[in-house]
Amino acid sequence: MASTPSITAEVSPKYSLPIKHSSMEEDKATPFRERLVGGGNTYPSHFQKVVAELMGTYILIFAGCGSALVNKIQSLTIVGIALVWGLVLMAMIYTLGHVSGAHFNPAVTIAFAASRKLSWKQVPLYVLSQVLGATLASLTLRVLFTDQDNIHATTTQYTDATSDLEAITWEFIITFILMFTICGVATDHRASKDFAGVAIGVTLLFNVMIAGPITGASMNPARSLGPAVASGVYKNLWVYIVAPIIGAMAAALVYSLLRVPTPAKEKPLETKSVYNQLYLHGDP
Repeated sequence: MASTPSITAEVSPKYSLPIKHSSMEEDKATPFRERLVGGGNTYPSHFQKVVAELMGTYILIFAGCGSALVNKIQSLTIVGIALVWGLVLMAMIYTLGHVSGAHFNPAVTIAFAASRKLSWKQVPLYVLSQVLGATLASLTLRVLFTDQDNIHATTTQYTDATSDLEAITWEFIITFILMFTICGVATDHRASKDFAGVAIGVTLLFNVMIAGPITGASMNPARSLGPAVASGVYKNLWVYIVAPIIGAMAAALVYSLLRVPTPAKEKPLETKSVYNQLYLHGDP
């Protein structure tokens, strides 16, 4: 998006007068590839963030949903499936958290934007890359598991005995717990960021163990949309889009009541090294 060029001033060594340079001219002097991937900048570019979100979501869905398909061949039980989900999320947080913030979840992205931890202008590309990554992973699984009639095991569904309200409540609660943990360990300056990935992965693990047999424990609109597109099964999909988003936003709002202002002496450090401090903060 075009922006008004800023003017910077340098001192002429001959006349000691300020010489004006347009930031637009400086951009032209910078090679296109460097501007695209953030060359010469300590922060990742928007392009790098989008690629990181796509790849991270792809790997998350490929491993997590893949475990559900493997379970039909070799019993992993709900404990084994939950372990896969928790461990792959933990791995991706440590792998890509410093690049994009490691959201891999439209509900998390929207909640961060709503709580002013992420610019709204980044939300569309984040969400698009997450949904695309989940869809590509689901299509890959459909191709690889050709011995199975379908990949319905990867979709998130609840039984007829579970009402829409009960399913919404389940997804709301487990997404609330996940997002509440993210806010506490990854965005609060008082928390130890070194163990953020472990805490978030463990939270996903026990959420899947508890709610997996009932609703499929989505907590992630992209996680439900990808398998739905690949399998052509869209039943009750709205529940897995609406409930996680509301749950994540509610958690971000509640945790805001527990925050304290960042000490003044820490603000410059936080600004310079935000990607080293906040695993899930997508916008410096």
